Amino acid sequence: MDKSPEWVLDNDLSLVQNEFGKNVPSIVLCSEPFYKAEFLNILINSVKIPVIFVDMDLLYTGYVESGMIQKKDNITIFHPEKIDWKEKLSKIITDASNQKILVVIDSFNGVYNMFNDLESARFINSCIMLLSSLGRETSSSIVVSAMARKKENNEWVISPGGKQIIKSEKTGAYFLKKIQGNLMISTLENSDSDSKKFKIEVK
Repeated sequence: MDKSPEWVLDNDLSLVQNEFGKNVPSIVLCSEPFYKAEFLNILINSVKIPVIFVDMDLLYTGYVESGMIQKKDNITIFHPEKIDWKEKLSKIITDASNQKILVVIDSFNGVYNMFNDLESARFINSCIMLLSSLGRETSSSIVVSAMARKKENNEWVISPGGKQIIKSEKTGAYFLKKIQGNLMISTLENSDSDSKKFKIEVK
């Protein structure tokens, strides 16, 4: 008998937000960049708290500048470069340690492209974990997106590139896809029956 859970309707993202609040950071994996941008925009529109969007691949910024996405008043967009990453990260950490905010890092792929050596990649992971640790004190959510693919051994890796996504016990991992025009996001568990599945109807 198939005991896999049914998809739970969550159009206001209250259940997804609760998941992200419990699992800091939350890593959202996706194989299609446009679905990722669509989901992040819906997530941002669903919150009233300040949002810091760290745009590493400039896809979201492109949508905003083209008018396809309307920029909300409560969002600050950063475009870090290798030379000013520490400075901008310090500003984000300060904000996350002082108030409840939503931090979106879009995406891991852009981070790894900017810091292409292993030592720098570990540094970035350490920064995200530090940000997440401080964010838990203010009930902030840290959402990191990544374009990824699943290997034969069920391991998820950055695509392209094949770098393994570094996680901790407190990290939440989710897979985003689109079925019949609706966004579907589910937790990544060892067993499908243990996974939580949320459906977001796209208007």
